[in-house]
Amino acid sequence: MSNDAYFTGKVCVITGAGSGIGRALAENLARRGAKLALSDVDTEGLAETVRRCTALGADVKSDRLDVAEREAVLLYADAVRKHFGVVHQIYNNAGIAFHGEVIDSQFKDIERIMDVDFWGVVNGTKAFLPHLIESGSGHVVNVSSLFGLIAVPGQSAYNAAKFAVRGFTESLRQEMLARKHPVKVTCVHPGGIKTAVARNATYAEGLDAAKLASFFDRQLAMHSPEMAAQTITEGVRKGHGRVLIGWEAKALDLFVRTTASYYQRLALVVNRRLFP
Repeated sequence: MSNDAYFTGKVCVITGAGSGIGRALAENLARRGAKLALSDVDTEGLAETVRRCTALGADVKSDRLDVAEREAVLLYADAVRKHFGVVHQIYNNAGIAFHGEVIDSQFKDIERIMDVDFWGVVNGTKAFLPHLIESGSGHVVNVSSLFGLIAVPGQSAYNAAKFAVRGFTESLRQEMLARKHPVKVTCVHPGGIKTAVARNATYAEGLDAAKLASFFDRQLAMHSPEMAAQTITEGVRKGHGRVLIGWEAKALDLFVRTTASYYQRLALVVNRRLFP
């Protein structure tokens, strides 16, 4: 199979396509000959992604969509199926960030992260799964995070959502295999990717949002969205159940698995040095 045969002519759905990894995925898949259903709450960013993908020759359907709104996602899935006649792949990529310790976080802050980052993935998966099975060659791609592999102070809500995505996705993969459904499942764990997620994040009261966002951009965001998209699509093409993006994701995954709960004390030491 050539590098593009797995995607050429396939209908690929991408949430959070208005920027970052979502936009890079859309462009990557457009170059591979896929048909695209793109969505985001950022309509201006989404329009730019559509412009770029159309210029690459892709057949594109675009819609404003909040993945936390379950009924809207269900209707959207049916609309995409009706528009293209079939759906092959769903990339549940949309997500938001929040920084704050549990004691300083409001319930609404935690709920919003779970609504978008976890329930958004569940909504997209549940809405499109019947269509993917119907296609005879489906693929679910759920974007977790490096923080779905390792927990750190100040990221309790985000950790909870991304660990939940990991568990949900790994269980789904086993279910598809057990039932012999024609659907592959991949969980993605990006490391430090140069996106606007930190700048657009919300923060608990008392935290210096600008300082934290600047630190992420300068010290942690090491890889381009294009590199992330290429790694994801290659992992999807090869049918990998887990895709780790960046050397740091691979290193920390190994670190956590070899040190068990002891990593938590080391993570605390590192966090204190970074954020005294």
